[in-house]
Amino acid sequence: MRFQSHRLLPALLVLASLLLAACASMPSRDPLQVSVAGIESLPGEGMELRLLVKLRVQNPNDAPVEFNGVSLNLDVMGRGFASGVSDQAGTVPRFGETVIAVPVTVSVLRMARQVLGMLDGKPVDKVSYSLSGKLNGASLFGTQRFTSKGEFELPRGAADSASTAMRSPDFP
Repeated sequence: MRFQSHRLLPALLVLASLLLAACASMPSRDPLQVSVAGIESLPGEGMELRLLVKLRVQNPNDAPVEFNGVSLNLDVMGRGFASGVSDQAGTVPRFGETVIAVPVTVSVLRMARQVLGMLDGKPVDKVSYSLSGKLNGASLFGTQRFTSKGEFELPRGAADSASTAMRSPDFP
């Protein structure tokens, strides 16, 4: 028995060395660049709003990224706002881009919380958002996680008119 363990040890060391060399030789990958390309309205159900968020995914790497599912979370003004998933499959080409459509759901309670959060008396000129999600990998490289942040300006007076409407006695 002792004789076999001496024969097995060098084989395990060689195997471990090969695995470490293989991991070290794997190409490093830059993160995917993801931004919102568009938002469209979808029919909702009862107490929810449905939106189709179109994501522009750019691959700055020398290898294509295959995916077979997408998950997305959207925060607005630092608060959870919408989430969605899609079983869309495809490939983001090497040094290329593609647009992926993900239906998301916003509950009426989350929308109301956002509006009430904007009624603190401070003027709101810009709305910040952040995306986080993942492309479920269909290849050797597995799941690709992404994050993206941005902001957009509200039309002049939009926040003031919304605030005035919410404070109106006619507001339901």
